[in-house]
Amino acid sequence: WQSFDSWLSHIHPQDLLLFTMKAVLFAAIAGSAAAFVPQSAPKASTAANAAIDDLKAIAEKSNPVLKYYDPLELANTSIWGSDQAGTIGFLRHAEIKHGRIAMAAFVGYIVQSNGIHWPWPMTIDGTPFPYDAGSPPEQWDALPDAAKWQIILFIGFLEHFSESNGTHYMKGGKPGAYPKFSDSDKIPHPVPFNLFDPFGFSNNRSEEAKERGRIAEINNGRLAQIGILGFLSEQKLAGSVPLLEGIVPPYAGEPMAPF
Repeated sequence: WQSFDSWLSHIHPQDLLLFTMKAVLFAAIAGSAAAFVPQSAPKASTAANAAIDDLKAIAEKSNPVLKYYDPLELANTSIWGSDQAGTIGFLRHAEIKHGRIAMAAFVGYIVQSNGIHWPWPMTIDGTPFPYDAGSPPEQWDALPDAAKWQIILFIGFLEHFSESNGTHYMKGGKPGAYPKFSDSDKIPHPVPFNLFDPFGFSNNRSEEAKERGRIAEINNGRLAQIGILGFLSEQKLAGSVPLLEGIVPPYAGEPMAPF
């Protein structure tokens, strides 16, 4: 330290200031450059690897020709701040759920279009179901607001129950699996039937048969989404679906508006 002090005492103050400025500038440049050095990406977790492997396996089974196809790379994004395994769980669950809704909508559209309805009155005062109001969207428009709210609130209950019971599909749960009412302690009274398979027909099925059923459900759900949107598109824009032109009547309302 004495030799350093002796060297420092012989340096002109201006030279010392210049030396200090250069040192500070060099440190700033070095720090900035380090920020742009590519960091090694962390290795994918075991859960993420398993999730992407399952996704690819399902894709190959559901469509052996197209196989795994993700041009937007949705499986590599982060949804709600989740990791890759949680994101894949969200995407798979969303597809299965929307497929089930579309299958119910597709069958319901055909049933309502043929005038099939419940034989009993719709309301206490004896008002019948609006089966003669026109096409299915027009029949929905003819429902009383109270009836629409009952349907919407019941669906909301089912959604809340699904999200708050069992192992969540974004946290290791099985996508598409609906929790059993009988396994929940949040319902204050017994429920004799579950939403999925209320009569227990699948209890004795083998795992291979259940897997084939899940693949069939995904494919049927995809077709049903195309089908119900085809019906509604042709109703709103004549000629948009040539195969349905002249089969479904036009609709002047808004099919996506609940009220």
